Amino acid sequence: MTTTLDTGPDVSRSAAPRSDRARRAGRTAGRLLPMGPALVLLAIFMAGPVVWSFYGSFTDAALTGAAAQNTSWVGLDNYTGLFADPNFPKSVWLTVIFVLTSAIIGQNVLGLTLAMLMRQATGVVRAAVGTLVVTAWVLPEIVAAFAAYAFFHADGTLNALLGAVGLGESNWLYDFPMLAVIIANVWRGAAFSMMVYAAALANLPPDVTEAATVDGASGPKRLLYVTLPMIRRSISTNFMLTTLMTLQVFTLIYVMTAGGPGTDSSTLPLLAYQEAFSFGRIGYGTAIATIMLLIGAVFSVVYIRMLRPEVD
Repeated sequence: MTTTLDTGPDVSRSAAPRSDRARRAGRTAGRLLPMGPALVLLAIFMAGPVVWSFYGSFTDAALTGAAAQNTSWVGLDNYTGLFADPNFPKSVWLTVIFVLTSAIIGQNVLGLTLAMLMRQATGVVRAAVGTLVVTAWVLPEIVAAFAAYAFFHADGTLNALLGAVGLGESNWLYDFPMLAVIIANVWRGAAFSMMVYAAALANLPPDVTEAATVDGASGPKRLLYVTLPMIRRSISTNFMLTTLMTLQVFTLIYVMTAGGPGTDSSTLPLLAYQEAFSFGRIGYGTAIATIMLLIGAVFSVVYIRMLRPEVD
């Protein structure tokens, strides 16, 4: 006769999952622990200013006056004031034009063109052109800005070249301020796009392009139907990076035009600087900065959605 003893629930089985979870939690904590100081620094120096700016946009914080000593909560007053300010919609429009023409179109088209030409160039030409293009990008922004200012100034290099060939001269920084800063930003930022696209093109399997050539596809068709679809991830990523970098350009425009003449080249970064530090309205300036953050977030979401079909 066999007797079966009821020993209750199987403690070993129920304890096993808890033990596995504890080990996984311990491994995760062990990996995160060395990153602790870096995470603290990121929270202080990156997340901290963003949070403070968002909070400050709802206050009347100022550099001078009573508000500098006793900041008050004003709610949405700064944001409603933005839409009543005629300079704000103009700055938004100028910012969109600046980003669209100098980053999304200018830097990406020129960068891709240079990357494709560099693949066909000889070693000497590739080294020379690459050095010239990359130099504009590695220069400090203030140095590049003064170089662009000297080029477009009424007594600068561009007018000297135009005068030498008998063409009319112009005061570019006064008559065409946005065109001048757009060209300068394309000149300075195209190197980054060139390097991104050069890396993407280097990873393309050559047999696909060769097969398209054998099938009779012309150069433009190979670019449109073979090359561009295969580097779509790099294109979307570069769109996002160049957009975010161009959205925050300040020094280049400030040195070249200071937002002028009048407000004809005053993009959102310059408007925020003027309101916050020239007029001392910190709360109003941070509200503009928050709008810039939202615009950048919208662009980022659009670019990420462009990648979704491939990710899924």
